[in-house]
Amino acid sequence: MSIIIDQEIEKTFPFDIQKTIEDVVNAALIQEQCPYDVSINVLITDLEGIRFYNREYRDIDRETDVLSFPAVDYDAPADFSIAESSSAAYFDPDTDELMLGDIILCYDRVIVQAKEYGHSSLREFAFLIAHSVLHLLGYDHMEPEEEHVMFDKQEQILQTLGITREK
Repeated sequence: MSIIIDQEIEKTFPFDIQKTIEDVVNAALIQEQCPYDVSINVLITDLEGIRFYNREYRDIDRETDVLSFPAVDYDAPADFSIAESSSAAYFDPDTDELMLGDIILCYDRVIVQAKEYGHSSLREFAFLIAHSVLHLLGYDHMEPEEEHVMFDKQEQILQTLGITREK
């Protein structure tokens, strides 16, 4: 698995972000039975940066907590058959890893939301990474049923890792 993390800001979290991202991604991949090694790019930015990316890529001129840009066009969530049938489009030719996509995370929103929800920044960070990875695996939450499925899966990932609201 390759996770490339880029930070546009100098601020740091009070935990190992590389390990946390790897743990969350691994738990999600196991849960969703992904048969491949994967690559994901993660960018950590601030309020100004996330607003810029949200405006630039989604035509929404406001801040958000996390953005997800899936690289695989799934027929159904976590249905990897499309990747198998179009390997040149979805696999890195140098590493043979499935390129899942990109995540842009807002540091400031992690800190504020952790306080608002009464849990640690680790819990909020892991929650947003799990949420985003599920988007990279083809899940969405536009309809109430989809939202229920996705939020249950997020919670299962965090429970697997022992990352509760108390942490």
